[in-house]
Amino acid sequence: MKNLDIAFRFLSSVLLPLLLSACGGGGGGGGSGDGGGSNLPTTTASFTVTASAGANGSIDPASQTVSAGDNTSFTITPDSNFTIDSISGCNGSVSGNTYTTSAINADCSVTATFTRGPSVPTLSFVQAKTLRVSWTDTGGATHYRLLENPDGASGFAQVGDDIAPGVGEVDLPVSVFESVNAQYMLQSCVNAACSDSSAVSVSGTLIDGIGYFKASNTDGADRFGVSVSLNSAGDILAVGAPDEDSAATGVGGDSSDDSASSAGAVYVFARSGNTWSQQAYLKASNAEGGDRFGNSVSLNSSGDTLAVGAQLEGSGSAGNQNDNTADAAGAVYVFTRSGNTWSQQAYIKASNAGINHTFGESISLNGTGDTLAVGSTGENGFSGAVYVYFRNGDTWGTQEYFTPLNTNGVQRFGFSVSLDSSGDTLAVGAIGVVEAVYIFTRSGDTWSNTAETITAGGDIGFGESVSLNSAGDVLAVGAPEEDSAATGIDGDDSDNSAESAGAVFVYTRSGNTWNRQAYIKASNTGPDDKFGTAVSLNDTGDRLAVSAPQEASIGTGIGSNQGDDSAAAAGAVYVFTRSGNTWNQQAYIKASNTGSDDEFGSSLGFDSTGNTLAVGARGEASAAEGIGGDQSDNSRNQAGAVYLY
Repeated sequence: MKNLDIAFRFLSSVLLPLLLSACGGGGGGGGSGDGGGSNLPTTTASFTVTASAGANGSIDPASQTVSAGDNTSFTITPDSNFTIDSISGCNGSVSGNTYTTSAINADCSVTATFTRGPSVPTLSFVQAKTLRVSWTDTGGATHYRLLENPDGASGFAQVGDDIAPGVGEVDLPVSVFESVNAQYMLQSCVNAACSDSSAVSVSGTLIDGIGYFKASNTDGADRFGVSVSLNSAGDILAVGAPDEDSAATGVGGDSSDDSASSAGAVYVFARSGNTWSQQAYLKASNAEGGDRFGNSVSLNSSGDTLAVGAQLEGSGSAGNQNDNTADAAGAVYVFTRSGNTWSQQAYIKASNAGINHTFGESISLNGTGDTLAVGSTGENGFSGAVYVYFRNGDTWGTQEYFTPLNTNGVQRFGFSVSLDSSGDTLAVGAIGVVEAVYIFTRSGDTWSNTAETITAGGDIGFGESVSLNSAGDVLAVGAPEEDSAATGIDGDDSDNSAESAGAVFVYTRSGNTWNRQAYIKASNTGPDDKFGTAVSLNDTGDRLAVSAPQEASIGTGIGSNQGDDSAAAAGAVYVFTRSGNTWNQQAYIKASNTGSDDEFGSSLGFDSTGNTLAVGARGEASAAEGIGGDQSDNSRNQAGAVYLY
């Protein structure tokens, strides 16, 4: 009996070179555009099945030997940019890429039609939070479309406009912690007919999308990242380094003279398009050793007003910045920006400045930047006080002065403060003998004489951190000394076997009444993690970031292993989201270069949407300078870093 030798040498010998030369490129099989792949460029190849002597062979993508009268099937695997539309001849049929013959009794010809599809895109991160999607033109396409499936479940939708041939790449701003399951796909289109590439996941590249910010004059023990603040758009970032040592004063001074130990500095970074750069290096107008300028920072919504606290500054009055008669009295400095240029607008002192008052330990600006709250925890024998200032034109004046309801003993009233966007609601944390958060409200220019008081009970550090949303009707309160071993949302708080694990309480306001909405714990609660050291709500109050700077896992990036606690005090941040009244953990966030004692989460702050998150790590030790430097050289202990997600 005659045997037939079917020589299908598609790729390596005959067919692929023919296809590549004959194909006009562009398009794809079964696309998402109108008409599917039927109107896309195709190429046709013909080859002949000839009779020859030989035994039956095994199935092979390149060749197949069959006996006359037999049925056989085999799989054809073309190049990844091609799909098989049809194969005809020799009594065969095609299903997918499988060709089945039947009863071949003579020489015959087979015709295969292939369609060339889009290349699979490549994903990479450039700068902070900027995803680059790049591809190779396949030829013949009139345009391309980039599709995104943001969470891996909601489906693909086009991102941006149609893309002309020859562009080859698109840069997208992304929220790194939201993109864990994101996928991208490229469509190659000829007029209205489009074809999809394979989907590509972003997860493997996420760690490269974390922004890494260092001081321009990195030095050991500067603790860059003790405080951070983002403006609403997330394109201006202020970072405090209260132990920076230069003796410079004002804006843009010489940072190389380290003769003023712990004078402090603030660094301002700005984003233009997708590129971040340092915009300003700010020092106090009366910089001196030990002042700790930058211990607290707060930007307004537009990012053109910045308040900076220096709680150990020692002048006795606003009239003389250099008399140094009131050690650790504290001061606040206000800077304003015109274009890219910063200047100091005000030097603010308490009306009753006194030794160890620590005025400026906490600060908060409202959205417009014309109302400023300042905590002064050392006042009245550490009973504490809070001052509210209002700006009229370029002039700041005292509008209100608050003290705790009970001024007996150490209250540390003002340890944390937060204003809503309008500046009409103020939350004040007190972590002394009475742990509480006080809510004050303003009508016109008049503040209420009494406050709504919120307590949680126990010696838990309740009020160490506070954050109000824009409308002032959602409040997050950190309690980093809370001891329960519960995990997740609304767990059992009766098992106090995890000392100083920490917790966060969320409250909502109905009229003038505040009600507890959620009791939030880490997903990996552990003793001494101090979950709740810093908290930040987005404007709508449905996204919450919580830091645990003493958390010890060795994981890096987004969603890493929480179980390996071999990096003491490395730190972690947790992001939670709310749907209706229900909170859930969205992300577990680590540094890109996790290390012991980095205290990642020393500070944190959201932009208005909660899509951009800045996290300070005051103990990080690399010697890098600027943005995106080498994270691996740990030769500058406690230099500090800030990460952008």
